[in-house]
Amino acid sequence: MRLTTMSDYAMRLLMYVGQHPERLCTISEVARAYDISEAHLMKITHQLGLAGWLETVRGKGGGMRLAAAPEDINLGAVVRSIEPDFFLVDCLASGTVCLLTGNCQLTGIVSGALQSFMQHFDRYTLADLLAPNTAGAARLGPSTQPVIFRKRPILAAN
Repeated sequence: MRLTTMSDYAMRLLMYVGQHPERLCTISEVARAYDISEAHLMKITHQLGLAGWLETVRGKGGGMRLAAAPEDINLGAVVRSIEPDFFLVDCLASGTVCLLTGNCQLTGIVSGALQSFMQHFDRYTLADLLAPNTAGAARLGPSTQPVIFRKRPILAAN
């Protein structure tokens, strides 16, 4: 399972805005802070606003702020509002014809894996991302250290 860049940027955007509750944040400052495209952030801000996660203020002196308290912004709900689909394998898409229909257990296994993946996100809120030294972080536990995957070296063909 891999989330799109849109979900990654949406989480970063919410974290940034959540870390500055005392003021409006702008797309340009978030873009500079994370070195990401303002055009991408504009689309994401729009989506997060439509979903009710961000409140946007237009015009001079405008910007954005959280539309709800961080503890009320569920990460699973945010991911569901940003991701275009969750078709981990082609046969999960509607209208797809598969020669193995009725003889394959893959769809059930993949659907279960996706459900577990999303249930894990559902256990956390934006507040858990903003407060690394509080009780929310204690729920995360020591096993949540990022796993670093390195590419295997390319071996030269003889």
